[in-house]
Amino acid sequence: MAVNIQMSIRKNKLFVRLEGELDQAVTEKLKIRISEIIDKYDIKYLIFNFERLNFMDSSGIGFIIGRYSQIKKRNGRIVICSMNNLIERIFMISGLKKICSVAKNENDAENMVEVV
Repeated sequence: MAVNIQMSIRKNKLFVRLEGELDQAVTEKLKIRISEIIDKYDIKYLIFNFERLNFMDSSGIGFIIGRYSQIKKRNGRIVICSMNNLIERIFMISGLKKICSVAKNENDAENMVEVV
């Protein structure tokens, strides 16, 4: 299954909407692209919408940890929103919930970072 990726920027926030599977084939290219965008547009907040993500393997977890390190250097944060039960379970087991904020939806995620 291929992945569909939508990205948009609002001020210093990058919104990434993923549909399909986040695996090694996807993360290699996505890592480079998102890193370039973070640097080019001075992104401080990364908001992932996982509403349509139905699979994530260990490379997806590593991808998020890598973006966390990059965003942390900017004193920013990562917010994950709209997770289904499977992805939420992966987040709990992997410990990603300790480094990423979790929101119900994109509006809540945007409000979380604007309060900071």
